[in-house]
Amino acid sequence: MKTAVKPDADYRPSDDEPFMNERQKDYFRRKLIAWREEILRESRETLAALQTESENHPDLADRASSETDRAIELRARDRQRKLISKIEAALARIEDGTYGYCEDTGEPIALRRLDARPIATLSLEAQERHERRERVYRDD
Repeated sequence: MKTAVKPDADYRPSDDEPFMNERQKDYFRRKLIAWREEILRESRETLAALQTESENHPDLADRASSETDRAIELRARDRQRKLISKIEAALARIEDGTYGYCEDTGEPIALRRLDARPIATLSLEAQERHERRERVYRDD
């Protein structure tokens, strides 16, 4: 059974405390859940807007513009759907104790990186190596 950690709105994870202690896990868990809820709320608003905006545009330019806007919005929602699955995976890593550790090296990921990108699975150095390798293969 997890011990409940009292949420502290002013709390920021620090390198001065043990890495991924209960307070840090709770901080990142709450951050990820809030991010997921915001995405889901925006998604519901978009869906409602798309349903009410299904009006028929007699002008071809208006219709084309509306369809382009809709396609862009749907692509953005698809990216957000993928982001939600990454958020869910990060929440699962918090529960299984692997959150915050680089998938390549097993070393802790910097707290500043996790705070900026809570779904990060690679340390900054490992991410840069990964991107360099991608660039090399892409340029071949």
